[in-house]
Amino acid sequence: MPTLPDVFTDPEDSQLVADAKKDKPEDHEFSYTERDVILYNLGIGATAKDLQWTYESHEEFAALPTFGVVPQFAASSGISLGWLPNFNPAKLLHGEQFLVIKSPIPTEGNFVNEIRLLEVLDKGKAASVTTIVYTKDIATGNIIFENQITVFIRGAGGFGGKRTGRGLSADRGAATAANTPPKRQPDAVIEEKTSASQAALYRLSGDYNPLHIDPSFAAIGGFDQPILHGLCFMGIAGKHVLQSFGAYKDIKVRFSGVVFPGETLVTEMWKTGSKVIFSTKTKERGTTVLAAAAVTLVDTDTMAKL
Repeated sequence: MPTLPDVFTDPEDSQLVADAKKDKPEDHEFSYTERDVILYNLGIGATAKDLQWTYESHEEFAALPTFGVVPQFAASSGISLGWLPNFNPAKLLHGEQFLVIKSPIPTEGNFVNEIRLLEVLDKGKAASVTTIVYTKDIATGNIIFENQITVFIRGAGGFGGKRTGRGLSADRGAATAANTPPKRQPDAVIEEKTSASQAALYRLSGDYNPLHIDPSFAAIGGFDQPILHGLCFMGIAGKHVLQSFGAYKDIKVRFSGVVFPGETLVTEMWKTGSKVIFSTKTKERGTTVLAAAAVTLVDTDTMAKL
């Protein structure tokens, strides 16, 4: 059974980081049913017309590929960061997400998540922390998903160690690719208006942060109203790519702006070889909310007919 190494050692790590990496988190189990798959698919904009995503008896019933962020969520969000200086969870920002779909996604399952600290960077006034999670099928031991999650914690820098990724950590393939859009018109564009209740629905897939539902909590964060989950609009954009170019085996995004429930998302896509680079913005404000984003296609020759 493939496993993560106990420690991702780096000779440039400060002693604080080296010690934190040695603190191996406990594995975290996750079970789900067809109902959870449907709830997730609805949460990222599937409708009653999309029977393959919303009706369990449909012959092609399936989870949308970005469902892979769900089983690992409690494991990765529960990792301790209290060892960082001046750590304040209210100052944590979700920076990037990278998901690899390593095996067919079951429509129900019992998984276990292995999680490790992969990289910690001292940005001076902030810390950048990347964790890696393997999600495995308990029965077979097969890895179903790999996630790499990067968060930024404002005010938690100054602990020493490297400021930028170098060597192997600087180039983790698709996980760290720049994904700069070509200087030409996109090959495909999809617009989708989110629902005013989008966040209220998506939170039922496991992210119960009150920032996404409670106006008073959102106000503390400096927002006029609750904001949409980043992983929700990542899923919506991932659905746009799937509808335009077919199945993919990995997806990487950088969260570059916020979305308010009810806004319209515009995803622009450029096919470059086996990759589709994409960017997502809000139509109403023109704000780019997903950048440095791309998928690696499973089949580069056949356009999806969904």
